[in-house]
Amino acid sequence: MINLEQKVNNENVSVFKKYLNRRSKNEPIAYILNEKEFWCKKFEINKHTLIPRPETELLVEELIKIFDKKKISILDIGTGSGCIILSLLSSLEKSLGIGVDISKGAILIAKKNAKKLKLLERVKFLNKPFEGLFNKKFDLIVSNPPYIDKKDMKNLSEDIKKYEPRIALDGGNDGLDLIKKVIYKSNEILKINGLLALEIGNEQIKKVSKILIDNNFRVKKIIKDYKLNVRCVIASYR
Repeated sequence: MINLEQKVNNENVSVFKKYLNRRSKNEPIAYILNEKEFWCKKFEINKHTLIPRPETELLVEELIKIFDKKKISILDIGTGSGCIILSLLSSLEKSLGIGVDISKGAILIAKKNAKKLKLLERVKFLNKPFEGLFNKKFDLIVSNPPYIDKKDMKNLSEDIKKYEPRIALDGGNDGLDLIKKVIYKSNEILKINGLLALEIGNEQIKKVSKILIDNNFRVKKIIKDYKLNVRCVIASYR
């Protein structure tokens, strides 16, 4: 409205029409533009990565408060675009991190984002299953694992169901398959009193808390999303 005198060239009109056509088929704007803002930074994304969500920023915010000015080692399981670990490292300037993902496409995007944010010297990205990590202990393990119950996948909105990577959404028969694996593995590679921070699904907190307690963890904090559903849990390893 403030540029009504401006002539729009045909090339821009053509690009806009293509975008509009893709959006009309429910493709998310973040995938059309190949970027999404998270923690005041623009992250490159594509079909290999989940779209970063505002709810995940709540977890990042809490972890930065806990570890402010400390030097810690961080592992991000299922790193995707790298938005969690890169946001943490950008604020925790003395810390180092590793992001792992079984998607080669996701790892390539995470490395691009690290380069853009000038964090390549403090982070490594590994294209491998997290179960294969040995010989290293971490102060913080963070993960936004797949947590949607397999039978609920068909109920997701079209933009998620058709475009976001299924491997990053499907949490198995009860939605807890990957969450359990992350907790079991954290038992081996988390330092004593280290923290495990998980994003979880709506109404999973009771089951997840029990799994944590059964595996030598103590729930320290729960984080609610903007609809007041418990969305994240932070637990310490005893």
